[in-house]
Amino acid sequence: MEKVVSDLEERVVAINRVTKVVKGGRRFSFAALVVVGNKLGEVGFGSGKAGEVPEAIGKATRSARKNSYSVNLKDNRTINHEVIGTFGSAKVILKPASEGTGVIAGGAVRSVLESVGVKDILTKCVGTRNPHNAVRATIDGLMQLKAGVKNEKI
Repeated sequence: MEKVVSDLEERVVAINRVTKVVKGGRRFSFAALVVVGNKLGEVGFGSGKAGEVPEAIGKATRSARKNSYSVNLKDNRTINHEVIGTFGSAKVILKPASEGTGVIAGGAVRSVLESVGVKDILTKCVGTRNPHNAVRATIDGLMQLKAGVKNEKI
């Protein structure tokens, strides 16, 4: 299985400033959450932590490129059926939508779906809106999708 990683577009979902209190004062570092995708069914996410924001984003992007998944889309536009993705207490409900609806989603979920290439979908985030958990729950839901193959009785 070959992966094409050159045409992946990155999106920074969240940047968090982390403070560690030490004897001489406070030490700051930054944690970044990044989603990458080619808008053709490939998506990945990663997180990175460093002393400076650009370094943290670079680490997160490298992690996201390693941690990528392939998703089946219906007509390169929406998903085949309704799914509920979960991670921890986060639940993300994903429903297919008719053409022209657009991506009805908030923050982290929107980043994942637009990176995959979904154009029409309805979503609802339940339980928690924590970006890390919402991204993982969305990808869990996308992994549950079945291919658009018709089952015919012979």
